[in-house]
Amino acid sequence: MASLVEITTRKRSVKAYTVLTILLVAIVLVFIISMNTGFIRLSPMDVLRALFGQGTDKQELILFEFRLPRIIISVLVGAGLALSGAILQGLSRNPLADPGILGINAGAGLAVVLFISFFPVKQAAPVYMMPLLAMLGAGAAAALIYVLAYKKGIGISPTRLVLVGIAVAAGFHAAMLVLTIKMNPQNYQFVAIWLAGSIWGTNWKFVMALLPWLIIFIPYVLYKAQTLNVLHLGDQLASGLGTSVEKERLGLLASAVALAGACVAVGGGIGFVGLIGPHLAKQLVGPKHQYLLPASMLTGGLLLIVADTLARWILQPSEIPTGIVVAVIGAPYFLFLLAKSKA
Repeated sequence: MASLVEITTRKRSVKAYTVLTILLVAIVLVFIISMNTGFIRLSPMDVLRALFGQGTDKQELILFEFRLPRIIISVLVGAGLALSGAILQGLSRNPLADPGILGINAGAGLAVVLFISFFPVKQAAPVYMMPLLAMLGAGAAAALIYVLAYKKGIGISPTRLVLVGIAVAAGFHAAMLVLTIKMNPQNYQFVAIWLAGSIWGTNWKFVMALLPWLIIFIPYVLYKAQTLNVLHLGDQLASGLGTSVEKERLGLLASAVALAGACVAVGGGIGFVGLIGPHLAKQLVGPKHQYLLPASMLTGGLLLIVADTLARWILQPSEIPTGIVVAVIGAPYFLFLLAKSKA
């Protein structure tokens, strides 16, 4: 007979896989709804005909050149940011950790703004370089935040990490605003839209610029799920279990920074997805990272595709930046978590 522990573990696994399946189905359903949402409405039959090459030139142009790239980017960016947040929360044991709140997104954004100041963003080569430069900016921000938040003999407290991150993010945003003063009107308009958190990369070049980085880092992070479980127990216990703490932490932290940087480069300055996604996922599947990480990705992807669909629908024919829709949900949730924090 199976032991009680084995039965409990099996039940949790079944529950987790059921939740993951439901989240995946929900993303597919919202994906279909989003293809029908916009100023120029396409009925479900119009979308179906266009997908099979039977639609009009106008329908195929709207679907394949405008809506599908944007929808796919919203799912990928949401998944990447939520996974980055789950990694940061696991490593720091800080429920408030999020690449947007900690200033990592702002570092990536500053690198993007510097890049836009010198190169047109519509050309192919600059588009493919943007994620790499954003990763460098995100990495520099992460290093600065770590240095400023660390106190000898104490380490890094969760609240101190958040406050330093907010201060660094404010400084980077101020630098971005200074840089926009000398920009031409076209680049200035782009940066203003980007800062508001709009899914602005609405063609396949931006999908291809982001996708390779996700293909590189997501499998690595999922493979390290058990390592995250061990690191979450604390450095001393993790070392006692034979884990190379500093090496594993550095690899996972670099992955979180890279994921956030690449997603910011393509999706814009969208915050709170890395905070909300992992928290909702933990409520659904529990704290074990082999379930938490994929659930965070699906939750983040679902959150952002819903937010982007609402942003395109609420004030038609105008659009609300997706980041504003996410912030309406995320800001109160962040304040709630901050009030609960005991650190």
